Amino acid sequence: MKKILFILSLFFTICPAFPAGDEPLPNVQFEIRDYDGIQLDTGTFIPVMNTSEVSTQNCPEGFKTMFIATNDMYMEDVNVIPKDTVFYGRVEDLHEPVIGTNGSMKIRIVKMVYPDGFEVPVRGYIYSNNDNMLGGEMSPPEKYIRMPHYQTRYYALTLQLRPGRERQMGVHTTLRAGENKLIILTDPVWITHTMTN
Repeated sequence: MKKILFILSLFFTICPAFPAGDEPLPNVQFEIRDYDGIQLDTGTFIPVMNTSEVSTQNCPEGFKTMFIATNDMYMEDVNVIPKDTVFYGRVEDLHEPVIGTNGSMKIRIVKMVYPDGFEVPVRGYIYSNNDNMLGGEMSPPEKYIRMPHYQTRYYALTLQLRPGRERQMGVHTTLRAGENKLIILTDPVWITHTMTN
């Protein structure tokens, strides 16, 4: 017990609580910017450009993709997504073409990287009005059936072509390099990092 008291008294004599002269430390305040961040809501569209070809013919599920923002995106006079921001994603829900339907795929976006290297996680898809599925349209008819169409006013007969039931083999869906697309956010993104010129 005496050893512990001796060590404590030695410590307080070597390391006093206040500097010599009992002067308090100066009050140092850092300037903090008045900025709370900006939220990009669900359903926000971001214009981007594809950097490499993505196709249902030669890209498996999980294939990594990259898109670049084509212009600055401002909210409340703040550049929240600068031009040349890179968006990374991957191919998911891939379907090969079959008879009657073209190939289809979804491209999920997982993060964006600012030009200065700062990363922000993102949840979104390359937009399509077919539930964000690129491709998947019906293929053209295999043949057309001729049907007579009688016109009573002119007492004439014309042939009308009606698509048959059989469809052609579908084709692969390809997203070409340099093609402009839109990213739609499926979850809000909280932006706390902005770049200044």
